[in-house]
Amino acid sequence: QAVVLPVRHGLYSQVSRRVMAVLEQVTPLTEKVSVDEAFLDVSGARRRLGPPTRIARLIRSRIRESVGLPASVGIAATKSVAKIASSHAKPDGLLLIPAPATVDFLHGLPVGALWGVGGRTGAVLDREGIDTIGDLARAPVARLSKLLGVAAAHHLHDLAWGIDPRPVAASRP
Repeated sequence: QAVVLPVRHGLYSQVSRRVMAVLEQVTPLTEKVSVDEAFLDVSGARRRLGPPTRIARLIRSRIRESVGLPASVGIAATKSVAKIASSHAKPDGLLLIPAPATVDFLHGLPVGALWGVGGRTGAVLDREGIDTIGDLARAPVARLSKLLGVAAAHHLHDLAWGIDPRPVAASRP
C-alpha cells in the first residue's frame, strides 16, 4: 500500500538554497547543517530586527511567503539546546528556551534527545540506567568516561548541563 515517489535531489538543493538565502538576509552568521537546517547567531541583528522571538517569526513568515514551506524555529543560548527546541517546535512552530530555564528544560528529556547520543551510545546509557538527560548530568564523569570514552563523556556531560561553547560557524565570510 506504500506510495513510492522518486527522489528529486536537484529540487531539494534548489529549495534549500532559497531557504538559506532568506536566513542570510537576517544575519551573515548562518551555519548550514543540512539541506533543511541551519544555526543562526542573531545577536548582531537584534538592534535592527528586534528580540529573537520577533526575528524567528519574521524568518518563518519570509520562508512561507517566498518559498512556500513551513519552518520550525528553536531559540536558545546554545546551538545544542536550540536544535532540541526546534525539534520540539515541529511541525511549523517556534519554541524559546530562556537561558535560565535551560537545565530544567533539558533534564526531563530522554537522553537520546541530545545531539551525539545515537544508537550505540544510547544503548550503553540505557544498559546503565541513564534514561534522561538529567540522569546523564548527575552521573559522575569518571563513570561516563569508562562507558563512553573521555572526550565523549565530557562533551555529553557538558551538553546535559546546557554547556555548549561552539559558536555558529558561518560558511561564508
